[in-house]
Amino acid sequence: MSEERTPAAQALSSWREEKQSAFLYRVVEAAERGTPREALFAGLAEAAEAQADVWAAIAAKAGAPPGRFTPSMRARVVAALVRAVGPRAMRPVLAAMKVRGVSVYGAGVPSTAHHAVPDSVDELRSHHGTRGGGNLRAAVFGVNDGLVSNATLILGVAGAATSHETVLLAGLAGLLAGALSMAAGEYVSVRSQREMYEYQIGLERAELAQYPDDEAAELALIYRTRGLPEAEAKRMAQQIVADPERALLVLAREELGVDPEDLGSPWGAAVSSFVSFALGGAVPVLPFLAGAGPFALPASIGLTALSLFGVGAALSLFTGRGAIRGGLRMLGVGGGAGVVAYLIGNAVGAGLA
Repeated sequence: MSEERTPAAQALSSWREEKQSAFLYRVVEAAERGTPREALFAGLAEAAEAQADVWAAIAAKAGAPPGRFTPSMRARVVAALVRAVGPRAMRPVLAAMKVRGVSVYGAGVPSTAHHAVPDSVDELRSHHGTRGGGNLRAAVFGVNDGLVSNATLILGVAGAATSHETVLLAGLAGLLAGALSMAAGEYVSVRSQREMYEYQIGLERAELAQYPDDEAAELALIYRTRGLPEAEAKRMAQQIVADPERALLVLAREELGVDPEDLGSPWGAAVSSFVSFALGGAVPVLPFLAGAGPFALPASIGLTALSLFGVGAALSLFTGRGAIRGGLRMLGVGGGAGVVAYLIGNAVGAGLA
């Protein structure tokens, strides 16, 4: 068995994790001085220090007592950023550093006694919603990216007064390269995020088995911050932790801001990005692909303009603004980019002639 897999090494690793969490909790506690969240992070810091003591005892029993703790460089940088811009702005980074309780900074999280606090696992689940709307929004933006980037490429090449075949080849190459780039980037992004979440959930599972009472106390602290009376918060947390599987779901959502049942599929994200970008990128290419001759460029501009307006109108579903206003704004932005690309291409073409 390698050194990293020995009980002593595992205990030391968990000790360092808890000590680092306690360090960051203290930083967030100081940043929240005078707010209801101060007590939450103070309590989480105390719990993390107690859990670190448990792992220190296990490591010492295994013959490897921990020495003096020093925060990692990454933790010190994160601490400096929290002090500079505040914990709310650093929520994603704090979550990645396994700082629990950051779900209190989420949108729509009740923070006073005047808001209803869920009293069951099913109600807790409903507060987090679904990813359906986010997926639709991402698809619309993917279409827009493909549309704008490939249209500007085609207009730039056309501005250089090149042949119909050259413009078509450039459009097809831009469509394929852009779609593949988007797919690869999305795969890496979602894969990395999923691995991070799986690691955090694995740690949460181990800690739930090691000290369930402490986990219940941490969960109760979060509910108290949201306005639940202390006795009710403790009762609810104990009830949840009594069922380990359901407790893991709730702890991941409430402490880490992660939904274990919805971590995202890297391949699904890659395919979705490829398809949405390709759909948008195909629009300005279609007239050239259809062999429209001298009418290909005007037809491409017309189709692109119509599509830009449609995408802008569709985005109004997410912004709450008027569809016509959103469509005209997108048409103005995309059209401006196309004009600039055409003029640059024309200047380059004239210079090379």
